[in-house]
Amino acid sequence: MKQIFKKISSVCMALLCVAALTVVTAGVVSADSEIDETLKQNIIMTAEQLTETIIPLSEEEIDGYKSAGDSFTIGAMDSWTSAKEELGDKKDEQDGETEVTFGSGQYTATVPVSFEKADANFVYVFEENGTPVSMSVDVQYPLSVTLERAGLNTLMGLGTVFIMLIFLSFVIYLFKFIPGFVEGKKKEASLPETPAPAAASIAAPVVEEVTDDTELIAVIAAAIAASEGTSTDGFVVRSIRKINRKKR
Repeated sequence: MKQIFKKISSVCMALLCVAALTVVTAGVVSADSEIDETLKQNIIMTAEQLTETIIPLSEEEIDGYKSAGDSFTIGAMDSWTSAKEELGDKKDEQDGETEVTFGSGQYTATVPVSFEKADANFVYVFEENGTPVSMSVDVQYPLSVTLERAGLNTLMGLGTVFIMLIFLSFVIYLFKFIPGFVEGKKKEASLPETPAPAAASIAAPVVEEVTDDTELIAVIAAAIAASEGTSTDGFVVRSIRKINRKKR
């Protein structure tokens, strides 16, 4: 019986030790995650003052800060320049409260600001000593703009896909002409060359025929001159025709 009580008491002590360790760990975590109120207020004031200073800057002033500023100033000017055209002018209404969070050894301050075209969050990152290291402008687009951009992106994607499909279909359609083109080239290469007919063989009969007519004309002209008692210089034989006479 005593051994049973000893075992029960040992288990209880172990559970108490585990619970104590859990409470101590939770206390350390909560202590680490807590933000010093004074430092928090300083971060909020710094972030809001930086925001109020950056928004009304002109293009010349922004260029001046870029040329003479440090990495934080140059990054802040670039972020504001890329977002100011989409936001428009600042509204006169009261903005929301600035929020400060702590994580990974850095403080993050979010300053909400209302503009004519859209709202924006100026997000600052501070080191543990309160020095700002970066600033970005997070534009809060309304739902209508978000849906419009999503629709345009979808249409562009679908249009690109259809154009590529049409191009591939056209290329595949051209493939069926390739075998016929290749076969035609092979047939042209395999045909023997036909020699051209000799010019002398064609011209020979004509020359011979002209020679026979000339001799015949000369004979007839001589016969006519003999019968008339004149020379062949007094007349010219232009044509010779055969006369069909009836037999008696």
